Amino acid sequence: MRVWVPLDAAAKALGADDVAAALARELPGTTITRNGTRGMIWLEPLVEIERDGVRLGFGPVDPDDVPGLVEAIRIGAAHPLALGPVEELPWMKAQSRLTFARVGVIDPLSLTEYEANGGLAGLRRAIDIGPSAVVEDLIQSGLRGRGGAGFPTGIKWKTVAGAKASQKYIVCNADEGDSGSFADRMLMEGDPLTLIEGMAIAGIAVGATQGYVYCRSEYPDAIRVTEAAIALARRGGVLGESVLGSEYAFDMEVRVGAGAYVCGEETSLLNSLEGKRGTVRAKPPIPALEGFLGRPTVVNNLVSLATVPWILANGGEEYAKLGIGRSKGTIPIQISGNVRHGGLFEAAFGMTLAEIIEEVGGGTASGRPVKAAQVGGPLGAYIPAKDFDVPFGYEELAGRDGLLGHAGITVFDDTADMLKLARFAMEFCAVESCGKCTPCRIGSVRGVETIDRIAAGDSDGVEILKDLCNTMKWGSLCALGGFAPFPVMSALTHFPDEFSGRNEPRKEAAE
Repeated sequence: MRVWVPLDAAAKALGADDVAAALARELPGTTITRNGTRGMIWLEPLVEIERDGVRLGFGPVDPDDVPGLVEAIRIGAAHPLALGPVEELPWMKAQSRLTFARVGVIDPLSLTEYEANGGLAGLRRAIDIGPSAVVEDLIQSGLRGRGGAGFPTGIKWKTVAGAKASQKYIVCNADEGDSGSFADRMLMEGDPLTLIEGMAIAGIAVGATQGYVYCRSEYPDAIRVTEAAIALARRGGVLGESVLGSEYAFDMEVRVGAGAYVCGEETSLLNSLEGKRGTVRAKPPIPALEGFLGRPTVVNNLVSLATVPWILANGGEEYAKLGIGRSKGTIPIQISGNVRHGGLFEAAFGMTLAEIIEEVGGGTASGRPVKAAQVGGPLGAYIPAKDFDVPFGYEELAGRDGLLGHAGITVFDDTADMLKLARFAMEFCAVESCGKCTPCRIGSVRGVETIDRIAAGDSDGVEILKDLCNTMKWGSLCALGGFAPFPVMSALTHFPDEFSGRNEPRKEAAE
């Protein structure tokens, strides 16, 4: 018998360490593996018992549940926390797990288990076919940046590959600052070797020999597991002067940032990586030509890089078969907020918001009607329930004045105050602005003031707010100031009544 208990930060916050300790006391001599989460956060801590090759789930488990659970397993009795085979649960069966295929399945620090579950196949193929073929395969896949910008990954790699320089770099953007986003963290904690493999493939493709994972200090578990995985990869010959015995050299390390939201923007990230203040750089030059230390640099989101091994192992054409329109492949959808079943659900692009929130997410945790969902993090638009027919894709969401971002969805019920949510977005921008450009630095502060005026009953404030948002959208140097108007204008557009008569007594939503 083998027992699995997640080491994921969300599971640990819900008591997974205490559950693991209780299981160790009740099952001396039994192997207890700390794996990544399956993504069903409402069931954490999720304990899995492997018997005859089948992993049976129990959850959510409290330390006090462990003695009774172990006894039930010993005598073959039913248990109220029993979920059945984990792979057969509706949440798992409905997914198309490619990037997250091994998360929750393997020991994240076992190279043997990683290879046994398809790991390193992409890297070996990359070595066999050579750099130019790797780039072409990635272009064919249609993979786009999963950090939010959605730029074609293969085109970026082709630009760096064609640049002339004595040194090139691969930089992984793991500065996951969006509220309601946790895909990067889950991969670093649950399957860091797929990131390492993806970065090594990128290095081969563009001629880079050094890579950096830029991660925020708020992710101590992710940093610890990833650094251990890098050391493991070096010992196993995956990294070093001869990658898997080939002519290609590649090594990497983790660099930790202080947690500035703006450092999720690639040029701010590069400044921070160089030891400078995290402020936005003007473009051109683009990082693909003059990036880290002025050298050609691939800067990709962690999920983008972690998806590359599957693409190389199975072919770009196979990946491109999934999705909708120009949104190819799968996307790890992160569902949070006032929702019954929050967690990570990987599926092909194209599901509607209604399907994601009502069917996958199970509706609101409060049981009240859904009012709106913010898609794409704290700078994403608030999409009202009436527009939930929109397919989950880059262009499809943009057509509704929204953005996909890092694919986080935060759900709100009918008690949400949209003016307060709009104010939060402006305040967030004011706090996190790097101060490099006036529209963002000053505009966000004036935005908070204007919304406060509207809340106090100033009828002229709405037009001023609209004008201010337009200035920020088109005048800001980067997406922080440029996207801050999205949540504000979407709240104002779809819920105009909540921006008028604010000095009158507010009516609570009907019970």
